[in-house]
Amino acid sequence: MKKALLALEDGTVFEGKGFGASGERGGEVVFNTAITGYQEIFTDPSYAGQIVVLTNPQIGNYGANSADPEAGRPYIEGLVVRDLSPIASNWRSEETAEAFLARSGIPIASEIDTRALVRRIRIHGAMRGVLSTECDDPQKLVEKARSIPPMAGQELATKVSARERYVWEEPVRPCSPSERVPPPAPPERHVVAFDFGIKRNILRRLVHAGCRVTVVPAATRAEEVLALEPDGIFLSNGPGDPEPLEGPAAEVRKLIGKRPMFGICLGHQVLALALGGKTFKLKFGHRGANHPVLHYERNVVEITSQNHGFAVDPDSLNANEIDLTHINLNDQTLEGFRHRSHPLLCVQYHPEAAPGPHDSRYLFDDFIRLIDEWRGARA
Repeated sequence: MKKALLALEDGTVFEGKGFGASGERGGEVVFNTAITGYQEIFTDPSYAGQIVVLTNPQIGNYGANSADPEAGRPYIEGLVVRDLSPIASNWRSEETAEAFLARSGIPIASEIDTRALVRRIRIHGAMRGVLSTECDDPQKLVEKARSIPPMAGQELATKVSARERYVWEEPVRPCSPSERVPPPAPPERHVVAFDFGIKRNILRRLVHAGCRVTVVPAATRAEEVLALEPDGIFLSNGPGDPEPLEGPAAEVRKLIGKRPMFGICLGHQVLALALGGKTFKLKFGHRGANHPVLHYERNVVEITSQNHGFAVDPDSLNANEIDLTHINLNDQTLEGFRHRSHPLLCVQYHPEAAPGPHDSRYLFDDFIRLIDEWRGARA
């Protein structure tokens, strides 16, 4: 059995057993509180540059399959768990979670006191760390952790973005014969989606709502987008610090008012930057599938899926132009806004779920309404 060490920049070292690939990986150490959906977490490009701690005590018990990934490969730097199940028991399982990560060279540290680790992150904030199954020198690993660039200031979105434009046509599929999924709406609208690290279930939801989706790289210029003659523009989730994305924000600024726009997570932050707003780093971020968000207009609390380490400063937005629509009930950070003059809406959380609840799925319908109203006004 391999020994695994997780060393944090504050000098704390956790020892466990190593699984998955052998090796050493570094990044920002963060935690996710979702009970299920670990394969979707592994493959979410928003986790690029991060070692993920999962708080559910046992991970891997339902295995992994080819249907659930949110991207073509895992993006996490490493995985830390309390107990990695050696058994995968589920009719959809095709391999173990360990095998799924091992094929991509991702190391796993199991038998870690994840409660103590998460408490430390909550108290002191997300920290840089190194996970190793090869090095027995804790101090050496601590020094390596301290040499890793901090997440603040890192521009990662263009690194995980698609290199070329492509078309997505797959709608939402039922997970089992008993799941009732209505047929997709006719693809009567063309949406261009900026890929800052886009999740597949976002694309499926757009298609299911009645869109033909063309995905473009993060650095695509505004003129190129308009040349595709879209009915709407979508800005995706993604990793890293939003503020270094000055180029994409400038291009998005040129598109505001030209077409209806919808942003999720990093897309929400890029829209804020394009409108002259600012973002800031959260102490330890929001990552999980049970975060309560208040929708001001509906006066309803939504339970949401979240994955972000930065947030938009609401005071930096022009109150004469922007309506704040959603607020996080745990820490009162901004979770969504609309523009008063332009067809534009965005949220910080993940209405497409995968994993998570479906309370916020209506936002895709809201985007469709914006598109249809805009097209109707031009007719």
